[in-house]
Amino acid sequence: MRYEEAGKKIKALTKEIAGLRSELAKAREAAEPQEVKDDTFKRSTGGEVKLSELFDDKDHLILIHNMGAGCPYCTLWADGFNGVFDHLNNRAAFALSSPDEPAKQKKFAESRGWRFPVVSHAGTSFAKDMGYAHDNSFAPGVSAFARKNGKIYRVTDEAFGPGDDFCIVWPFFDLLPGGAGDWEPQYKY
Repeated sequence: MRYEEAGKKIKALTKEIAGLRSELAKAREAAEPQEVKDDTFKRSTGGEVKLSELFDDKDHLILIHNMGAGCPYCTLWADGFNGVFDHLNNRAAFALSSPDEPAKQKKFAESRGWRFPVVSHAGTSFAKDMGYAHDNSFAPGVSAFARKNGKIYRVTDEAFGPGDDFCIVWPFFDLLPGGAGDWEPQYKY
């Protein structure tokens, strides 16, 4: 297909995707919020923190479900969040939760230069309750929470995986012949 013809098709598909994103946003908005308990986490910097406290002074919280330091994919996503943390945190509180123990989290987050709050859900049912743990195995994703009248509600969530919209590298790789190919993230290059 000639470059110009492909460009027309790409523009049409981009417009179609934009329409689907609009429908997706409406479906998320229509979903009934799910009340959740005010779980207690361990801070990577020491001490405990309740889910309600992660909101700081905001009404909304974006919480990342991360598999921990042993997952290069989760590290790739978190590295990207670090770059947009100030923008996200201006609109909603933002934090990352993993099953790693706090000391391990702290060391790893410092080695990556992460600036956002990192908490441990080790020893709790939080990841399982949110649908991101099955049989002592964890899955990556994100949950958005709202706080209203002293209660906490999960308003939406989405799993992470290669090619999703939550990691900036995938759309760039999609521009290349063969896409990401057999590329996999590394801790260092």
